[in-house]
Amino acid sequence: MGEVRPFLEAPRQSCRGAFPIFPLSPSPLSHSLPYTLSPRIYRLGKNKALTAGSFSWVPTEKISFQQSKRKAEENRNIGAGYGYYAVKTRHFSFPAGITAYWYEPYTVQNTLEYQGKYSVCGTGRQPILRNKMENDNYYLLTLAAIAKEIQQRGEKRECAVNLGAGLPLAGFGREKKAFREYLFRSSQPVSFKFEGIAYQVTIQDVRLFPQVCSAIAVHPELIRGEPSVLLMDIGGWTVGLMRLDNGIPNASTCRSLELGMIRCIDEAKEQVRRETGLSVTDAQVERVLAGQSCSMDENARSVIQKQGRIYTEALLSAAMEAGFDLKAVPAVMLGGGASVIQRGIRPQDGLRRVFTLLDDKVNAEGFERILGQFSGGVSKK
Repeated sequence: MGEVRPFLEAPRQSCRGAFPIFPLSPSPLSHSLPYTLSPRIYRLGKNKALTAGSFSWVPTEKISFQQSKRKAEENRNIGAGYGYYAVKTRHFSFPAGITAYWYEPYTVQNTLEYQGKYSVCGTGRQPILRNKMENDNYYLLTLAAIAKEIQQRGEKRECAVNLGAGLPLAGFGREKKAFREYLFRSSQPVSFKFEGIAYQVTIQDVRLFPQVCSAIAVHPELIRGEPSVLLMDIGGWTVGLMRLDNGIPNASTCRSLELGMIRCIDEAKEQVRRETGLSVTDAQVERVLAGQSCSMDENARSVIQKQGRIYTEALLSAAMEAGFDLKAVPAVMLGGGASVIQRGIRPQDGLRRVFTLLDDKVNAEGFERILGQFSGGVSKK
């Protein structure tokens, strides 16, 4: 596929955050891009970004460190992304599985104690549900996510927070009201323990934002100078697709395909059983697909790698059938499956240009940045 080089970057600016793309007004391309690949693929790691100061929808006023710190203390904003495979915040991505106990479990690590019940968070993935509000699992995972962020940022454990969360594009309007009520419960403050530490958190507000779009609040440079760009959010169960035309979301192009990474992993495990008789785990398959080392039978490894390519072909074909020609329109790929697609693309695919955002927390960071527009500041911790 050729050499993969990082996107040319500059330090990220400190800005207050803004609602990202309603509408967008991208400015002309002010820097050159490396044209060294066929297809052209650029990777942005989790700590990398460009300045977005030339975009009219991103405020460019300077905020002093003291002002930023004061606003962060007054407005503790936490962004959270909810998938069947993982829950993401600005600093964390952990498996969405949860195991309930009526008694104290074997470990305090990732253990939530709420209303007299214990839950070990981060054990595998969530079962597929058409409605994520059918049980309290995602609410409990939200409390765990809040605790993790509070601890990471060194905040007080008795505090108030604003929560920014995401919903899939296709069902955003249908699910928005109910999911907000699900997260924003009347009993405040919420008292719980996480990893043996007591928290008392008041959820002041919950704002919901469309997935995919929010990532552009963090990386607006990726659409600069492009009249049309396809956004692809490759999650656990679904792949969200939406095209931006002249920086404005084209609502008629929103699609949600049930072709996420769970399909890829399940099919890889089944093919390994058929061809080798071995039963590999999800974690092993994920590691091989990510190109990382893993002690495994070489025949099984080869089968999994082939399935990664087969999945890439299937996803590109599904996007074409949904009306998106990646040979004509550049694409920004994000989500947990972006790295798999990046590894699976071949020169013969003839794609126009593909940017892969390898940090699966980018949507959550986008929610938090947008939330700052409503609550008056973005946490800098």
